[in-house]
Amino acid sequence: QVQLVESGGGSVQAGGSARLSCAASGNTNSSYSMGWFRQAPGKQRQGVAAIYTADGSTYSSDSVKGRFTISRDSAKNTLYLQMDNLKPEDTGMYYCAASIFKLGSGTWQSTPNYRYWGQGTQVTVSL
Repeated sequence: QVQLVESGGGSVQAGGSARLSCAASGNTNSSYSMGWFRQAPGKQRQGVAAIYTADGSTYSSDSVKGRFTISRDSAKNTLYLQMDNLKPEDTGMYYCAASIFKLGSGTWQSTPNYRYWGQGTQVTVSL
């Protein structure tokens, strides 16, 4: 079992930056892919970015490409999401997730592929 705890959310102005962290514990060796998802009220959860931990391959949605960067620190068992040039439409609850699968370009955005989820951290971007 894997436990995930997100942090770093808050209120920021449009055009600003923030960095989210996801601390992982438990049987982290079985989590081969990790991702960030976000969900706005009344809307479905959407994939933001993902990483295959074995080789560092990363993926991101078109809406955040060039603005968000996913990374990891294996020594700290921590996943990060650096968010730059934030927009109001980036507002939502951000969730960290871990998968037992190797996820690629056609699978990383599918929530059923992730077995473990954090509690979420709220990000609010204002004009």
